[in-house]
Amino acid sequence: MDALVTTFEYIGQAWTASNSTAAFNFNVMPASMSVFRKWLLLGSALVQWTQSAPLRRADDCPGYQASNVQKTDGRITADLTLAGAECNVYGTDLRDLKFEASYQTDSRLHVIIYDKDEQVYQVPEFVLPRPTGSITSGQSQVEVTIEESPFSFTVTRKATEEVIFTTKDSQIVFEDQYIRLRTALPEDPYLYGLGEHTDPLRLPTTDYIRTMWNRDAGGVPQKSNLYGQHPVYFERRDDYSHGVILLNSNGMDILIDNDNGQYLEYNTVGGVIDLYFLAGPSAMDVAREYSEITGRAAMMPYWGLGFHQCRFGYKSADEVAAVVANYSAANIPLETMWTDIDYMDSYKVFTLGENFPIDKMRSLVSDLHANDQHYIVMVDPAVAYQDYDAFNKGKDADIFMKNGDGSIYQGVVWPGVTAFPDWFHEKTQDYWNNEFATFFDKDTGVDIDALWIDMNEPSNFCEWPCDNAGSSAKKRSIETRQESGSKKGLPNRDLLGPKYQIHNEFGVLSNKTARTDIIHQDGWAEYDTHNLYGTMMSKTSQKAMLARRPGLRPMVITRSTYPGAGTYVGHWLGDNISAWDQYIVSIRHLLQFVSIFQIPMAGADVCGFLADTTESLCARWTTLGAFYPFYRNHNVDGAISQEAYRWESVATAARKAIDLRYRLLDYIYTAMYLQTKDGTPMLAPVWMHYSNDPATLAIDTQFFFGSALLVSPVTEQGSDSVTFYLPNDIFWDFHTLKRVTPTATQTTYSGLDTSDIPVHIKCRNIVPMRVASANTTTALRAQDFELIVAPNGDDRAWGRLYLDDGMDGTFGYDAGVGIKTVTVLGDGDAVKYELNERLDRAWEHDVKDLKKSS
Repeated sequence: MDALVTTFEYIGQAWTASNSTAAFNFNVMPASMSVFRKWLLLGSALVQWTQSAPLRRADDCPGYQASNVQKTDGRITADLTLAGAECNVYGTDLRDLKFEASYQTDSRLHVIIYDKDEQVYQVPEFVLPRPTGSITSGQSQVEVTIEESPFSFTVTRKATEEVIFTTKDSQIVFEDQYIRLRTALPEDPYLYGLGEHTDPLRLPTTDYIRTMWNRDAGGVPQKSNLYGQHPVYFERRDDYSHGVILLNSNGMDILIDNDNGQYLEYNTVGGVIDLYFLAGPSAMDVAREYSEITGRAAMMPYWGLGFHQCRFGYKSADEVAAVVANYSAANIPLETMWTDIDYMDSYKVFTLGENFPIDKMRSLVSDLHANDQHYIVMVDPAVAYQDYDAFNKGKDADIFMKNGDGSIYQGVVWPGVTAFPDWFHEKTQDYWNNEFATFFDKDTGVDIDALWIDMNEPSNFCEWPCDNAGSSAKKRSIETRQESGSKKGLPNRDLLGPKYQIHNEFGVLSNKTARTDIIHQDGWAEYDTHNLYGTMMSKTSQKAMLARRPGLRPMVITRSTYPGAGTYVGHWLGDNISAWDQYIVSIRHLLQFVSIFQIPMAGADVCGFLADTTESLCARWTTLGAFYPFYRNHNVDGAISQEAYRWESVATAARKAIDLRYRLLDYIYTAMYLQTKDGTPMLAPVWMHYSNDPATLAIDTQFFFGSALLVSPVTEQGSDSVTFYLPNDIFWDFHTLKRVTPTATQTTYSGLDTSDIPVHIKCRNIVPMRVASANTTTALRAQDFELIVAPNGDDRAWGRLYLDDGMDGTFGYDAGVGIKTVTVLGDGDAVKYELNERLDRAWEHDVKDLKKSS
């Protein structure tokens, strides 16, 4: 049978999709664009290409020479001076630099190279606070050494004397708008991270470019920069793992290649060389150590882990209410209903359209709350440049981003011509708080329970140079920003067209986003801080939600991210496509955020967002999505409806998947809590649990859900079987509680319905589960627990159960439930025992004294 092929457009881009795969067709310009405009864009692209071809190569640059080297027990400093004539390969070489290396903990080493006068931009501390600490070099797992001429530095793991990072045999290039830093790597290394991307979990090692410049990346394509910037990688080497973070928010290309030796190379258009080395020694240790840099992830409300429904295209409050009713009629638990930008008046934030009048909206929310359900809407950053309250108040407070002449910068987003909040502005938090307090007022407004923020790269539909977005009104001049030692950026840079052109999918840096020559309040350039925009909006929005409901744990889901975003928000994986390949890709995309980037509340749009889904794909995806931390069905306006009740097979999959998810909800809630406390990933790729097993190192279609459960979904279209790998350990089938043998080999399960998903229990674990599911998480909390005990070869197992009130994290309340039974797994049939203990005190039992359950 031939594949069904369709072409569709969304936000100015076109895709060709089939029922099995999806691919970009081409980037569409408006049909009305003149021949002159097309020629102009082509001409500017040619200029950029010629500018990015330097007269000299970075390899020909002189590098630096160290002097005034000072060493103490915990620190090395040195002065660096250009070792020859200026190279000026993509800008102007800085002649005088500073080098500092400090041992902060036994597993964390900080190395920074910056300009002598400290004018070069550095990521502000108020955006990402730096960790501190000081130990002696003798207490550290790693050692840093330098060579003075030519200057290089090397980081070595003491236990193995293996070099984990070195700049030896390559010259550091440090210019006003270009930095190159290269490290040698072992042949065919095992590298993970460097996102956001949808490429393989284990990164390619030849001819690979990972570009970081946040953009509106519809279709989440592979080999492309997406919504977030996370310049951190984990590397596995035999018995050890380590991590390397470049704390730099400028646009960059990271190259991984084996051209005359294996290497990884950073190429940035600004900033400084600010590196943290994490020594592990295990991959889980590296994850925990990285969370000390990003800050611990935010804990989400218990109900946030329920099942969510959304769509771009619900045309009225009545239609939204009907969807809620249809879920109830189909007996499919629905925890939270969402509304996309449809609820707004002509897509203007902080407004309601005529089909979403306030009385009906308040009735909708009231009915949801009466049934222990929840409601969420979207808020975009772009404010319509029109005469209405949200714009007028922002203009009066002077909080919008400005052009160089002091006029409000204008782009084009959903409502048309828009202004963009300046998150650096001292009054923006108050402005945002006020809009939330009034529009989402509990008694008079739309009483939302959580928040969804989107388009915050920021996205701009206007093609560069975007000269005619709308008329401007002058308001104020831009503050002087080049004071000495400000760490805000060197003067006289080309903030629109740097000579080094990163591989941004949209070409010039300012295309389809805010102009990069905008200067924020207090002198920060958009050129340097573009990749921070979404995270700064996230922080501001989370604070606004807290101000609106003091004491209640907020939940905010964002699109654009940077290190540290997880301390405020969760992340949905963007505008994916309803296609089988993207169903598979969602797993590795998800694992980046949860296990590496420390944003645990993450998940892809179940059934896919763009294009039409199919019944079998939607059923499989609904089943897989039950193991995402963030579990939401969402699709685009114009596509077929895909709510879980639309097909009986999908409804069956939803009932079964949600039943299982809810029974495991406290187990995964406990895992999330642990990640918020020490950074231990609540989901992880197989290799992070079994890094000594080479067969696990490239697996990106299986993953651990919590510490105990290995999930292995069906990944082929039309198939009822899956072949998966079980490491050399003791595992039981979760559904049958039978031990699986042999291990350390490929295993195939066949005859799997679209509602079936293989799950296995790893030994050494105790899994707490509710004895029954429920229609809402509120009702679920009234169910007792059972324990599944999966012992190791020494008949030992461990487990945790974290309970709180689910909203503000209050301890000491009466859980009102107990543990009914304990099921112990073994070589034969599982044995269930009656326990019947309340969770109101400490107790201890010897299992052999318990009564077996019939």
